[in-house]
Amino acid sequence: MTAQKSGDESLLLVQIAQKDQTALAKLYDRYGRASYALAYKILGSVEEAEEVVLDVFSQIWQKAASYDVSRSRVDTWLFMLTRSRSLDRLRVLQRSFRAAVASLEDAKIAKSGIAEPMENAILEELSEQVKAALEKLPAEQRQAIELAYYQGLTCAAIATKTGIPMGTIKTRIRLGISKLRQALSEIV
Repeated sequence: MTAQKSGDESLLLVQIAQKDQTALAKLYDRYGRASYALAYKILGSVEEAEEVVLDVFSQIWQKAASYDVSRSRVDTWLFMLTRSRSLDRLRVLQRSFRAAVASLEDAKIAKSGIAEPMENAILEELSEQVKAALEKLPAEQRQAIELAYYQGLTCAAIATKTGIPMGTIKTRIRLGISKLRQALSEIV
C-alpha cells in the first residue's frame, strides 16, 4: 500500500468520525467485499458473514475516532475487527449448538421419567427434527460433529482418531453447525 493511499484511508476515518456518510461508503466500497470474504471463510455462512460485515462497518461508524494511525494501517484495523467479530459469532453459534444438544440430552432424560403425553410428543418431535437435520449433513461433517458433541472429543482428539488434519476437522464442524442451525431455524 502506498503512503498516499494509507493517508487517504486515514483521512476517510477522520471524516467518518465526523459522521460523513460518503466517507463510510468509500471505505465500504474499498473493503466491503474483502471483509465479507474473510467473515465467510471463518463462518461458512452467507447470512452470518453479511451480519458480521454490517456489524463491523456499524462499529467503524460509531468508533472511527478510536482508530490510531500509529498502531496499524486502516486495512489491518478493519480486517482485525472483521476477524474478531467473526470469531465471536462463531463461538456464539457453537454455544447455541451445544445448548441444543444439551437440551436434547435433557429431553432424553426427562423422557425416561414420568412425563405428560404432550411433553413426550413434543420432545420426540424435536428429537426427530434434530436427527433429520443431522442426517442431511455430508457424512464427514456429521461424523466430526458427532465425535465432538456426542463423544465430547476435542478437535485435536478427533484429528488423531481419524487421521484428518485438525484444521479440516474444525472446518467440517463449523460448516456442519452452520447447516444445522439453518435447517433447524427453518423448522422452528
